[in-house]
Amino acid sequence: MLRDFMTGLPLVAILRGLKPENAEAVGNALVEAGFRIIEVPLNSPEPFRSIETLAKRMPKDVLVGAGTVLEPDLVNGVHDMGGKLIVMPHADTDVIRRAKDLGLVCTPGVATPTEAFAALKAGADAIKIFPAEATPPAVVKAWRAVLPKDAIVIPVGGIKPDTMKSYVDAGADGFGLGSALFTPAMSVEEIRRNADDFAKAWRVMRAG
Repeated sequence: MLRDFMTGLPLVAILRGLKPENAEAVGNALVEAGFRIIEVPLNSPEPFRSIETLAKRMPKDVLVGAGTVLEPDLVNGVHDMGGKLIVMPHADTDVIRRAKDLGLVCTPGVATPTEAFAALKAGADAIKIFPAEATPPAVVKAWRAVLPKDAIVIPVGGIKPDTMKSYVDAGADGFGLGSALFTPAMSVEEIRRNADDFAKAWRVMRAG
């Protein structure tokens, strides 16, 4: 299921700090640039309202959900708002199992191969290498040598348009994008330009 949303542009928009009243406009800007995966971290203002708005207003081919999901009970809240994606900074197997019990896509954060294998065994749809700043491409390449061939690997943290290629060459399947794409202080036009820059960088890289 996750691969279906990653086919065209495997970039996850992380909207930390998004306010509900801006959710639709920001979501539309991202979708226009080609984004199909949108995450609202739960430490944002009224995150469940933003998730509900995005889940209702974005096209059906857009995967909407929550990030920074720290407890299993929070998974239920995301599900109730129509969210279908659970992203975490850690690899709590209880959170993973709750997400999978509810039929949601789950991408836990991992920092070691031990965590990665445990997360995949618990049912994770992908592993989020976090923070990517502490896991350079050479490390990702080493992980790739031992991880299951079909495992989806998504570095998150400090990714910019000009740093994607080295990770892709090492075996990354996509990226989570934070402050280089979105901050609450940015205008919708700034967000659209950033989204276009990332989308263009990805497509140029893949074409090459």
